[in-house]
Amino acid sequence: MNYELMVIFTPVLSEEDYKAAQKKFADLIKDNGGEVTHENPWGLRSLAYPIQKKTTGMYLVLEYSAPSDLNEKLKIQLNRDENVLRHMMTALDKYAVQYNNRKRNGVNADSKTVEA
Repeated sequence: MNYELMVIFTPVLSEEDYKAAQKKFADLIKDNGGEVTHENPWGLRSLAYPIQKKTTGMYLVLEYSAPSDLNEKLKIQLNRDENVLRHMMTALDKYAVQYNNRKRNGVNADSKTVEA
């Protein structure tokens, strides 16, 4: 199954801590039989509403394929990590995977035809 994980880390992380946190969750996926297909660290972004009195957060989006029992292990680790403000896992169908690949490769994801 293909999944997308979005994590919002606390904004007080240093650049090294942010990179270490990214590596921690990517490694957790790999160590449990999953494969990270795309990693997209967004960096510092504003939040729509304050979370734990913070108005910004460090975003990370991971696309991965894994057996479904991995998500439970991942969820436990995300809930235990005090640097994680919020997280969301989404199952991707084949169309979402194709859309993300087209978008990443610079192809206009919405267009079906090419203008001459």
